[in-house]
Amino acid sequence: FLDDPFYRGERMYQTGDLARWLPDGTVEWLGRMDGQVKIRGYRIEPGEVETALRQIDGVREAAVVARTEGEETELCAYIEGQDQKTARTELGKRLPAYMMPSSFIEMRDWPVTPSGKLDRKALPAPDGAAERRAYTAPQTITEMKLAKLWEEVLKYGPAGTRDHFFEQGGHSLKATALVSRIAKAFGVQVPLKEIFAKPRLEELAAVIHELDESPYAAIEPAEIQDTYPVSSAQKRMYVLQQLEDGGVGYNMPAALKLTGPLDRARLDEVFRQLIRRHESLRTSFETGADGEPVQRIHDDVPFQLMELAAAEDFVRPFRLQEAPLFRAALVKEAEESHLLLVDMHHIISDGVSVGTLIREFSELYVSQTLHPLRIQYKDYAVWQQAFKQGEAYNRQEAYWLKQLDGELPVLELPADNARPAVRSFAGDTVSRTLDAKTTAGLYKIARDNG
Repeated sequence: FLDDPFYRGERMYQTGDLARWLPDGTVEWLGRMDGQVKIRGYRIEPGEVETALRQIDGVREAAVVARTEGEETELCAYIEGQDQKTARTELGKRLPAYMMPSSFIEMRDWPVTPSGKLDRKALPAPDGAAERRAYTAPQTITEMKLAKLWEEVLKYGPAGTRDHFFEQGGHSLKATALVSRIAKAFGVQVPLKEIFAKPRLEELAAVIHELDESPYAAIEPAEIQDTYPVSSAQKRMYVLQQLEDGGVGYNMPAALKLTGPLDRARLDEVFRQLIRRHESLRTSFETGADGEPVQRIHDDVPFQLMELAAAEDFVRPFRLQEAPLFRAALVKEAEESHLLLVDMHHIISDGVSVGTLIREFSELYVSQTLHPLRIQYKDYAVWQQAFKQGEAYNRQEAYWLKQLDGELPVLELPADNARPAVRSFAGDTVSRTLDAKTTAGLYKIARDNG
């Protein structure tokens, strides 16, 4: 069997199960291949989370599903035989933070299909009620206003004063969104680190109460120009891309599985609508007269939805001076099965942008009307340039110039070889399994240090 695992000339079936062959010959089932989801840039197999849940003492049955609300996709865990607080704590010892479900629901009766399998679509949506500690209503005006913002960001239900931001599904992106809403509602600038240091609602409300007011100003559309300044992040990316000399280290590829009848002309038109809607998809970059990088937004750019036989050769370098820094291709697998490949350069996109693009692509494909955009990314870059001329920026710049003054130490990691003169992205991923004692020690260090 090991020498020739397939029967030649016979029909094979793809079951969609994901498994791995262990060194001792055992085949370990990990879950379903079609269940993989992408959450905040991480590819996650819910089946792996289910397996980890079932290894917790007392858990008799478990299921993990991905639920999408608006632009957010989160994992929801369903358990039987153990309380959600213990399950959350024990699972945190076994999995990295990005794989942790946002919600835990204790189950007694499981919905099943007519064939007796678990009906995942019929599992109850989390409403927070099953997993909330004793609710303590906000008392002060600050707590009440903050609770409303908290609820908008987390979509978890009513927020109490003892509620913990990160235990209710919060993460760094949601923390950033909360900081922005606080600035608008309270007129104060809460440092992001304060959300991590004071994650309970009553603690954060106290921080807001003590801060000096700092007027909130919305970003306004920039005046029409031939070229526009780039943001600090884009400037860094522009320089790094020159150092990489035509590599693909900053490409952001994604693949979407399309099943069912495909309207090829409609697909092409949807991409053209997206390019008209988002200036970033019509932007190129060049060095200005003063030697600084600038961005140029084109009224129209050439775009063609390519048709490829395979996905292997799709990802290739972009030239920053040539728009669009975006491409798409279609791979036909069967009559009603296609792969849609999308690739963008990181200088015009990030993980949130990819999610927005996929959501809007789906909405436009079914002929939904999208609200017009008030501002574009170049408007933020112009706003940031103006902010750099202000007193607050000058104070921050002076602080960091002092902190980083003198000879900066080079971080020499204990690697097998000396650090090369030119940075390279060539490499590989090597996996190792740590023993239980070492793993427990690492988790303890992480918990002790927050």
